[in-house]
Amino acid sequence: MSLLDIRVPAVLLRIDRNPFHHGTLGAVRSLGRAGVEVHVVADSSASPVRSSRFVCQMHPPPAPGASLAEIAVTLRRVAARIARPAVLIAMDDASAIAVGRLRDELAPSYLLPQQPGALAERVADKAELAAVCASADIPHPVTLIPESPAQAASAAWQLGLPVVAKWSRPWLVPCGTGLRSTVVVHSAQEARELYLRAEEAGSRLLLQAFLPSGPDRDWFFHGYVDRTGAVRGGGPGRKQRAWPRGAGLTAVGRWTPNPQVQALAERLTAELGYRGIFDLDFRRCGTTGSYHLLDFNPRPGAQFRLFTDSAGLDVVRAQHLDLTHRPLPDGAPRPGRSFVVENYAPLSALRPAPAGRELAWYAPDDRAPGRAMWGLWAGHVLRKLRGRLGGGPVPARTAARVVRQSGASPLDEPAEQAELTKLTELSDDEKASSC
Repeated sequence: MSLLDIRVPAVLLRIDRNPFHHGTLGAVRSLGRAGVEVHVVADSSASPVRSSRFVCQMHPPPAPGASLAEIAVTLRRVAARIARPAVLIAMDDASAIAVGRLRDELAPSYLLPQQPGALAERVADKAELAAVCASADIPHPVTLIPESPAQAASAAWQLGLPVVAKWSRPWLVPCGTGLRSTVVVHSAQEARELYLRAEEAGSRLLLQAFLPSGPDRDWFFHGYVDRTGAVRGGGPGRKQRAWPRGAGLTAVGRWTPNPQVQALAERLTAELGYRGIFDLDFRRCGTTGSYHLLDFNPRPGAQFRLFTDSAGLDVVRAQHLDLTHRPLPDGAPRPGRSFVVENYAPLSALRPAPAGRELAWYAPDDRAPGRAMWGLWAGHVLRKLRGRLGGGPVPARTAARVVRQSGASPLDEPAEQAELTKLTELSDDEKASSC
């Protein structure tokens, strides 16, 4: 008998057009294996997810740039087809923000965490996150918000080049513009040019001190905060390999106990009164050893299945159990377990994994998505190679307001700066957040 209430279906919502979002497939499999009827509201035209045997039905997503009213219409249409209340799980930041704003309107048809409507948007906004960290005394890289092109150039020098440039609301960055949610800039002129594109990006430009990557420096924490405020269904993990290298999503991760990261995650969610699924990204400072919060994602991280405990609990199952008023089992953690995204780290997928391993795409009980992924991925790589060989335009690379001043200097390891390479940002169809 399933621990989950299989009378209550689940609806997964993803507005981001990313055919290779393995986190969506992970959620489909986790809930489907437990006997839950799973509906997916996402673009399925070129996604391996649609071939999973655990998908009950794919539904057309809201159009790109859809308004809140249009998103509500889409979700009401899905609810009418299901004809009974369902657990709604947002799989990307744009979806989480929309669901938060629409919570009261959606409540008759969907089961949702008791979360303040603006909180998801507050933590997903990079500028707001810096302020949140400052008030909660959570380490965060020094962050400046320039208010003119001249201030952007000045801030780059003030922080010490290279610096990280971020758009405060990355979910608003339009496709096809060459803009990326996060880049590393190497000159004051690059910072100035980026600032001039703020209107095009749809939000403010932030400049942030660069914390160099290195062994054991990139960490993440996944969890679900239940109705009582307890963090369940997740844990701390170490990013062993990223794509792109040192900067992107988790290609190989390992469940690794880390009391400092866990304490920071639990303290922050408690102070915010957060409820629901979350995914945090940290980078450890090489000089001070402190863990700086880089991102707060108010939804599942793509590698959330890494943290499946001995009772089979993960964050999406935790949300379904909690919202249907079922007890959450007390399983034992499984440290050492690994997660591998095969198309980014194929050799790692073949190596022995004595503590257990979860693959992003292949599963013996659901083989079709893995086969579909390799076919689609081959075509994707060929298109990228043709685009690069054909050439094309390269996207652009007085005191600003300090949002967060950490105890460490902006660049703690000058010896490593000479070895830094420019951050390669993921294309729109490769984004899986920081997961």
